[in-house]
Amino acid sequence: MKRRFLLKAASAFTLFPGMFAQAAAGVRQLASRVRPNDAAWPSAEKWAGLRQQVGGRLAKLDSPFKRGAAAGFLKNTFELGDQPALTQTSGWIDAWTSRPSAYMVAAQNTQDVVAAVNFARENRLRLAIKGGGHSYQGTSAAPDSLLIWTRHMNSVQVHDSFVPQGCSVAAQPAVSLGAGAMWIDAYDAVTTRAHRYVQGGGCTTVGVAGLIQSGGFGSFSKKYGTAAAGLLEAEVVTADGEVRIANACTNPELFWALKGGGGGGFGVVTRLTLRTRELPESFGGVFFSIKANTDAAYRALVTEMLAFYQRVLFNPSWGEQIGFHPGNYVSVNMVFQGMSKEQARQTWQPMLDWIAAHEDVSIERPFACVALPAQHFWDAAFLKQYAAEFIVADPRPDAPPHHILWKGDLEQAGWYIHGYRSAWMPAALLAPEQQASLVDAIFRTTRIWSVGFHFNKGLAGAPAAEIEAARETATNPAVLNAFALAIIAGGGGPQFPGMPGLKHEPAKAREDGQKIHQAMDELLTVAPNAGSYVSESDYFLKQWQSAFWGPNYARLAKVKRQYDPDGLFFTRHGAGTENWSDDGFHQLSGESA
Repeated sequence: MKRRFLLKAASAFTLFPGMFAQAAAGVRQLASRVRPNDAAWPSAEKWAGLRQQVGGRLAKLDSPFKRGAAAGFLKNTFELGDQPALTQTSGWIDAWTSRPSAYMVAAQNTQDVVAAVNFARENRLRLAIKGGGHSYQGTSAAPDSLLIWTRHMNSVQVHDSFVPQGCSVAAQPAVSLGAGAMWIDAYDAVTTRAHRYVQGGGCTTVGVAGLIQSGGFGSFSKKYGTAAAGLLEAEVVTADGEVRIANACTNPELFWALKGGGGGGFGVVTRLTLRTRELPESFGGVFFSIKANTDAAYRALVTEMLAFYQRVLFNPSWGEQIGFHPGNYVSVNMVFQGMSKEQARQTWQPMLDWIAAHEDVSIERPFACVALPAQHFWDAAFLKQYAAEFIVADPRPDAPPHHILWKGDLEQAGWYIHGYRSAWMPAALLAPEQQASLVDAIFRTTRIWSVGFHFNKGLAGAPAAEIEAARETATNPAVLNAFALAIIAGGGGPQFPGMPGLKHEPAKAREDGQKIHQAMDELLTVAPNAGSYVSESDYFLKQWQSAFWGPNYARLAKVKRQYDPDGLFFTRHGAGTENWSDDGFHQLSGESA
C-alpha cells in the first residue's frame, strides 16, 4: 500500500472518527481461534484429559531438525510421511512454510478423531488434518494448531459385493480404506492381490482421503474417470463431533461435497469405500524426447504432435503427458491400457516416421515402449525383478514389502514451490481450425518456461459413463470438456526451517515464479476462462471459487454452512472461507458465500 494513501486515510480518520467507528463495527471480528500464548489456551489439565481420551496418543510437536535429526530421510517419501511434524512439500515462496502444529493426536480409530474434533471446537483451536501430507497449498500443516494425524488409520478391506448403508441398489465390488492409507496400499490389495482396478492417484505415497476429496486423477483417468466419481460411501466426523455415513442415500449433499469439494473442508473423513473394476490385460508406457534444431522446425514439431494426439491418442487408451520445453524439445511420457507392446509401438509409428523424414528434428532420448500384465503394474516383487529402473522401494528394514514409489516422483520429497499454475484446456482447441492458435500459444509459452499437457487430467475423450459419473461430483465441470490439464510449475529442494545445509535463494525463487506466471499468461490467450484443479493450482489465485468449482460453488458453500457453520474445518481457499484470515485464526465477517 502506498504511503500517500496511508496519509490520506489517517487524515480522514481524524476528521470523521464516528464514521470509521461505525464501519469498524460493521466488519467486527466475530470469532478468533486461540494460540499457545493466549490466556484462553487449554490448560495442562485439559490437554491431559484429551490424552487420556485418545489412549495416550497425544503429543507435542516440534521439528525433527530441532532434535538434531539429519536430513537423510528427505530422500525417502515414505519416511518423510512418517514425520508428523513435516509435510511432503516444504513450502512455497512468499506463501507458506511447513511448520509443525502445537499438538498432535495420532489417531488410530474414529473415536480418537471424535475426541480431537470436540476438543478443538470446545477450546476454539485451529484444527489441521494430515494423511499423506502432499498438499501443495499447505493445507495439511498449520502452526499453533491441533493436528489430527490419520496415517495409522490405514486399513484396507476388499469387498466382493458392497451395498452402501441405507441404499437399495445392486451390490458391486469395492474396497474400503482407512483415511491414512496411501494409494500403494490400495493398489497392492486391489490390483496385485485381488486382480481388480481402483481409480486412484499416480503418485503412490499420496493419501487416499485427500485425493478423493480434491477430485483425484490417476494415470488411467482417461479410461476410468476421476477417483472422486468412484466413491460409494464415506464415514466422516463433522464439526459437531457426530460420526456420519455419507452416500447417495444418507447425507447425500455431504457425500456430493466430499467428491471433489476440497480436502478437509467438511469434516474428517475416517473411512472411504470405492468401487473397483475389471482389470485390462495390460498397462504400459511410451517414453522418448525429440529435439528441433530451429524455431521453424520446432513449430512444425509442435503442430504435428498436437495433430497426432488429436488423430490417434485422444481416446481412453492413452494418458499421462507430453511436455513442451524451452530449447525446442518435446518430451513424451505416456501410458496406455488394454494394448500389447507391439500395438502401442505401431500406434506411434506414424509419429516416428514423421520425425525420421525431417532432418531438422531428431530423437534425443531413445524411443522406449514397455508393457506388462496389468496385475503386476504395482506389484513390488515383480517390478523389483523385471523393472527395477522405474521404482524406488522404501529401504527401511521394517517397511512393508509393497511400499514402492515411481522413481520420477522422488523429486517431490520436501520440494519447495517457486510457482505453480494449471488450466483445463478445452477440447475445442484441438479442432483443426483452432490448432494453429494453440501451437502459437505453446511456442510463446516455451520461450519462457516448460508446459506439460496432462491428458489423463481432462475427461474429454473418456467413455460417456465416466463423464456422467464425474458430472455428479463437485469438481469443476470444465474438466468434462477439457482434453488436458496444462501445468506450468517449478521449484527447488527442501526448505524446512532448521534443516541442516539449508540454502535459501528467495530472489531466484521469485524470478522463477514470475516466469511461470508469464508463461501461463501466454498459454491462456487461447483459453482465457480456463478453470484450475484445486490440488494443483496457484496459491495466489484470486477467483478461486469459479476456477476450482465453477457453477458448483454455490451448492458447495451451502453444504459448508449446513455441516460446519462456524468454520471449524479451515483450509485456505476452501468452500466458505472468504471471510476468514489466510491463516484460519480470525473470522472477519458473519457473511458467507
